[in-house]
Amino acid sequence: MSPRIGLDEQTLLRAAAELADEQGFEAVTLASLAQKLHVRSPSLYNHIEGLGALRAKLALYSLSILHGDLAAAVEGLAGDEAVFALGEAYAAFARRHPGLYEATLRAPDRKESELERISAEIVRLIVGVLGYYGLEGDSAIHATRGLRSILHGFSSIERSGGFGIALSVEVSQKLLISAFLAGIHVMKQEETGRPNPAAK
Repeated sequence: MSPRIGLDEQTLLRAAAELADEQGFEAVTLASLAQKLHVRSPSLYNHIEGLGALRAKLALYSLSILHGDLAAAVEGLAGDEAVFALGEAYAAFARRHPGLYEATLRAPDRKESELERISAEIVRLIVGVLGYYGLEGDSAIHATRGLRSILHGFSSIERSGGFGIALSVEVSQKLLISAFLAGIHVMKQEETGRPNPAAK
């Protein structure tokens, strides 16, 4: 097996990403990656410390793409329009990159500062979008957790083939997010004792 010319970390990550999307995140091993790149497994150690490091870098790579997709989707938008766009971009990423989506669910080790950083950036992005509704402190975090749970839960069920009835999943997701937003408006009204001016 002849070594591949031009092998570097980015080449490894792109190949690992393709492998993850084709076969699943757990299918990404040093042996499977070496086979895909037509190199011997030991040669990968010139660029990666081992399987754990490879999967951590793949998780970072995946989160970076997801963050970029979400940020692009909400640019110039606010309120309900931004929340719906966020949901659509999240679902599209999960459909387009099933293996990378799986990688984003890997809980970051506290020693992995870059993973923690990009994960925090995604949370800040969602908090920023929901900031339109005037939520602050604990309420903002609770709402962010709720929206993330909705998006992840919906995407996970869809990925597992759980929506078998021939109805539009896009419409289902929009209805779910609409219900979430109605709850946000109620939450704000209860906090302030007056209607949320962001409510439509």
